[in-house]
Amino acid sequence: MITQVTPHRGPVVDPVDSNDKLPEEVDVVVIGGGIIGVSTAMFLAERGVSVALCEKGHIAGEQSSRNWGWVRKMGRDPREIPLIIESLKIWQTLNQKTEAETGFKVTGIMYAARDQAEMAKHEEWLQYSQPYQLDTKAIGKAEFEKLMPGSDGGFHGALYTASDARAEPQKAGPAIARYAQRLGAHIFTNCAVRTVERQGGKVSGVVTEKGRIRCSQVVLAGGAWSGLFLGNLGIRLPQLTVINSVMRTAPLEGAPEVALWERDYAFRKRMDGGYTIADGATNVHELVPNSFRYLKDFLPAVRMEWRSYGLQLNSRFGLEASWPKTWTGDEVTPFEKIRVNDPAPVEKVTKKALARLRQRFPAFANAKIEQSWAGRIDVTPDIVPVISHVDALPGLLIATGFSGHGFGIGPGAGKLIADMVMGKDPVVDPTEFRLARFLDGSTPRPMGHA
Repeated sequence: MITQVTPHRGPVVDPVDSNDKLPEEVDVVVIGGGIIGVSTAMFLAERGVSVALCEKGHIAGEQSSRNWGWVRKMGRDPREIPLIIESLKIWQTLNQKTEAETGFKVTGIMYAARDQAEMAKHEEWLQYSQPYQLDTKAIGKAEFEKLMPGSDGGFHGALYTASDARAEPQKAGPAIARYAQRLGAHIFTNCAVRTVERQGGKVSGVVTEKGRIRCSQVVLAGGAWSGLFLGNLGIRLPQLTVINSVMRTAPLEGAPEVALWERDYAFRKRMDGGYTIADGATNVHELVPNSFRYLKDFLPAVRMEWRSYGLQLNSRFGLEASWPKTWTGDEVTPFEKIRVNDPAPVEKVTKKALARLRQRFPAFANAKIEQSWAGRIDVTPDIVPVISHVDALPGLLIATGFSGHGFGIGPGAGKLIADMVMGKDPVVDPTEFRLARFLDGSTPRPMGHA
């Protein structure tokens, strides 16, 4: 028996009305209503492709509404940079296109350094980014204090990208989904896809809890649930999850406009005048059976970033151990038992981040915390997503493992996925995102930042 996970205090997400009746047939079914899934549905619908998006909970209910809201080029693994450049172009059009507020605003982002050693680590990333001619630059103490007034004066400098931006996670995904609906996309919430059907070795449809939909192509954008779903199809995806905890404040005067990252904390101003605050680096990994199943795959990343992970053994191990490994389309699945992944925030992490932030920036001394929540982030061994056709099952495309970077990159990923589904020249080369890199021994080490 799989027990329902008790909800905690997730953020309030703008609503999206569900379509009523499942279509008998569409060209493409998208599984998952996060930023990747809705962006894919939008670009397919814009091009006249019939598409149904099925979300087991509500649109942007999991990490797509729980992230920091950063839209950044800076610090990314070089493999992601072409895609975020394209994505930023799309972000700049979304308010007008969707006729809704996504909260997108160019404000700049900084990675701060307290000493020369930290600064040298930031500057190392500049070498990776040189081929892309970004506007990222290293700044010294004087320019830092000009752009970040009100600090304690103890910063050595920072890496700064003036063209990086922010948006509102609780608004952006729903705005895109409603626009896709107006274009003719079918959007279904509280509608879990149980499995993919095959005919002649190819995708022929999906079975949802509400019935079947015939289709020739499926896009799996299931976030933290993707590995479990694929296992039922006999497809191996090395994927684990980490929990990141976030706070939001009431409106606050006198704090910086530019977003900032330091290892102990990160913050960015919100559209409502408050701030989103999180620990800059700490993520909690709940030990589960897959922690051991994929240990060899993840060892290189763990060796590089072991300080950033806190391990926790709790009831999640037993819960995931109880999940079936295979099932049919007639059986109730874990996706129906847990509509929304809603982990509890780790209070010791959020309290530490807030205390250090108040030391560094006295303007936050009187910040009133209105809400805290956590999100379960899907990660891959090299901290780069999988955007890939599956050779073993023609008609299936995987788009998952965005490793906490998916919000900003989401619209560009949606455009790339639509290109791949339609067999068009892709907006960026997807080779680096292929699933096979985890199977052929070619997985490169992570080269990005936070």
